[in-house]
Amino acid sequence: MSAHLTPGPLGGITVLDFSRVLAAPMATQVLAELGATVIKVERPGRGDETRGFEPRLPHGESAYFFAFNRGKRSITLDLKDPRGQDLARRLATGADVVVENFLPGAMERLGLGYDRLAADNPALVYVSATGFGQSGPDRTRKGYDTVFQALSGVMAVTGEPDGPPSKAGIPVADMTSGLWVVIAALTGLAGRAASGHGRHYDVSMMDVQLSLQALNAARLFALDEDPVRTGTQHPGRVPSAAFQTADGGWLHISGSDQHWASLCAALGLDDLAADPGLRHNAGRVAGRDRVMTALRTAIAGRDRDPLLKELRAADIPAGEVRGVREALADPHARARDVVAEFEHPTEGTFRALRTPLRETTGAPPHTDAPPLLGADTDAVLTELAGLDRGEIEDLRASGVI
Repeated sequence: MSAHLTPGPLGGITVLDFSRVLAAPMATQVLAELGATVIKVERPGRGDETRGFEPRLPHGESAYFFAFNRGKRSITLDLKDPRGQDLARRLATGADVVVENFLPGAMERLGLGYDRLAADNPALVYVSATGFGQSGPDRTRKGYDTVFQALSGVMAVTGEPDGPPSKAGIPVADMTSGLWVVIAALTGLAGRAASGHGRHYDVSMMDVQLSLQALNAARLFALDEDPVRTGTQHPGRVPSAAFQTADGGWLHISGSDQHWASLCAALGLDDLAADPGLRHNAGRVAGRDRVMTALRTAIAGRDRDPLLKELRAADIPAGEVRGVREALADPHARARDVVAEFEHPTEGTFRALRTPLRETTGAPPHTDAPPLLGADTDAVLTELAGLDRGEIEDLRASGVI
């Protein structure tokens, strides 16, 4: 098989993964790197469409696919063929978890919906990850990460006040939804341990994005105020913003009342420090323009790194605004082994970001290579579906695998 199955807390758990693209594949990668056996079911010939996404590597593999499909076993099945559907059902009888991200009703039409699979495997935990959920008027509507950022209000509150709405710099809708798919799977497994029965979980990307509006919603509910774009500033705390320094760098400072006097001292802002109306956050929020103008002016006269050193020595929460290269090269990131590497059968050594969950007394989760398309088809169908060589060759000749 293509994946190195490392013992882990989810050892002995089998996940049958019908998902593709980002959110749910990210979730099943987390489960794989925590020890589960993840069997990724892909279309013959093409596989997960992200196998063709940019950026491409020298031998044709996709770095995008690599980011969310490590540690899995890949099999190819034509789920439109009744024989492919039958094989999928046979595999599901031995699975602990099924993850799928088709539009509502699609798996039922394939004979692979929860009710059908649970009839043969009552202990099955089944997670459906869709854009808008299994119910509601938008249930069959398609969407992508940035569409959910737009619809949920995330885009409306992202960006500078005098600029247009902006998306987040990462696919936040996909990735936060992926974490909720993990939560659903683990919740189902924990519940099954107590009851002996599985569950069907409905993860809606739209619901997840709306849940991220918790603080903005609290402001709406408390003040009847629809939040607006504030750039790097916090709507309810001052100071909390990014400031440009004399050398062209940027520094983000996020201070509370206990940091105010020290910050003023470090920046030589004696007049602000002496103003009793600014000693508490409410006063600084009310005087935001005055405070921010003074801070910007003072910080614009200082170079980034020496000022950061001084602020940290004074225990003021501050951090340089880094690019991705700088962030990953940081000594703390290196000490934490954030960047790992794996050996791929065609692309060779490739770096990856580790799954960031670890035990205090153990090694971090093992980082395995993503599978070649269909690399484990024969082994999985032999081991888990009981097919012999002749049956497998017949299915391959017929295009089912």
